[in-house]
Amino acid sequence: MRPCSTVMHLLLRCMRGCGRHSRSRMPRRLRQPMSYIKLIFKSLYFNSLTNSEVVLDCILEPVFWMVEVITRWFGMVFVFLVVALTSSVVFIAYVCLLPLVLQTYSLGWMMWHICYGNWILVMIVFHYYKATNTPPGYPPKMKNEVPFVSFCKKCVIPKPARSHHCGICKTCILKMDHHCPWLNNCVGHYNHRYFFSFCLFLTLGCMYCSISGRNLFIDAYNAIDQFRHLEAEKQGVPVTGIGLLIGIVPSEGVTGKGVQVAQEISQPPYTYKDRMFHKSVIYMWVLTSTVSVALGALTLWHAVLITRGETSIERHINNKEAKRLAKRGKVYRNPFSYGKLNNWKVFFGVEKRSHWLTRVLLPSGHTPYGDGLTWDIYPLKKDMLPV
Repeated sequence: MRPCSTVMHLLLRCMRGCGRHSRSRMPRRLRQPMSYIKLIFKSLYFNSLTNSEVVLDCILEPVFWMVEVITRWFGMVFVFLVVALTSSVVFIAYVCLLPLVLQTYSLGWMMWHICYGNWILVMIVFHYYKATNTPPGYPPKMKNEVPFVSFCKKCVIPKPARSHHCGICKTCILKMDHHCPWLNNCVGHYNHRYFFSFCLFLTLGCMYCSISGRNLFIDAYNAIDQFRHLEAEKQGVPVTGIGLLIGIVPSEGVTGKGVQVAQEISQPPYTYKDRMFHKSVIYMWVLTSTVSVALGALTLWHAVLITRGETSIERHINNKEAKRLAKRGKVYRNPFSYGKLNNWKVFFGVEKRSHWLTRVLLPSGHTPYGDGLTWDIYPLKKDMLPV
């Protein structure tokens, strides 16, 4: 901290010296911009709390601004990509794979694939629609008696516990987790459950397509690979009159052989419909396998956060607070955690055993616990809800 401030003072002294000698020579038009630059430079070490992180944030502020602008303007593009890619997989599943299921599988497996696939599809569509169209929740902008923990300098309103300012939405969000470009919406108190359920069921759906379509993918890849080799190894059609010229092969034998080879070459082993079928299967398998791995990792990370009773932003805050208290020999405990099982019950809104089916495994539009302003759902840290 002291070397940093020393360097700042030396640079200021140089600027002051240069300013004194060149003030009389400097045009009037440049005096005001130079004074403004000096003021910005002084603001970097205005108080003793300035450190390297503050200076780095100031330097990277244009980058943050560019990311916010791009995310804000391209939000609808990301939503379109999600809808388009999901629709393409559903189209291939219904047009290409469903006829095979109806022709080859037994009645039991047929009913399993139809019921499970359509249930996954309904859950994905429902939760994605609710996650994109449900507001995350905003703190009240009028004066009220709700307890707050800080003050937002950008919104100029009090911030309740667990609320944070979103630079993309330009407002504070209740229990903000993050801003999701694939939803074109913030993930907060009222749509956090929809976001996690969408990720969970989309991962299950992609894993289902990847596992069940593995053999079809291998067959389609081998078929296309074999077709490419046949295309590369095609031989030319022999000239029928060559036997008469050199007197080695009779003209009838050459003619018959030439017609036969020409017919074999003119009839490709796979039609255009077969090639499109194989390419569609490969496209679906590669896409679903990639999404299941990437989105599965994200879903697992959010499941860990829900188990601990914290959001993505609170994870970093709690880690810093835990390290700070650890230096003092104290242990930090998350005040918003009610136990592993109760955290899941609060998150999904489970009040009785039947809710695990009606509110978790089936589409449900119930609102979460509380209003997002106060967090006193469980005064005691014990299991107060039946499993």
